[in-house]
Amino acid sequence: MAKRIPIEKAIRILREVEVLQSQGSTVGEACRKLGVSEHTYYRWKKEYGRLHVDQAKRLKELVAALWLDNAILREAASGNS
Repeated sequence: MAKRIPIEKAIRILREVEVLQSQGSTVGEACRKLGVSEHTYYRWKKEYGRLHVDQAKRLKELVAALWLDNAILREAASGNS
């Protein structure tokens, strides 16, 4: 069963892979050292590669606020029926 990694941690791992690559490691070696698969690394790179940790935290806050707003609207709409 796959465990879910917080976005912030995924971004930190992406940066660590970059550091290890700059020190001469391959992507595969860096991923093994950090305990993630290459497939996961490339998926994270595609999804989060341009984000910084503070941006990821803000994104998470915005998504949570949007979810809450939608839940309030659904509840209000069901009460008006």
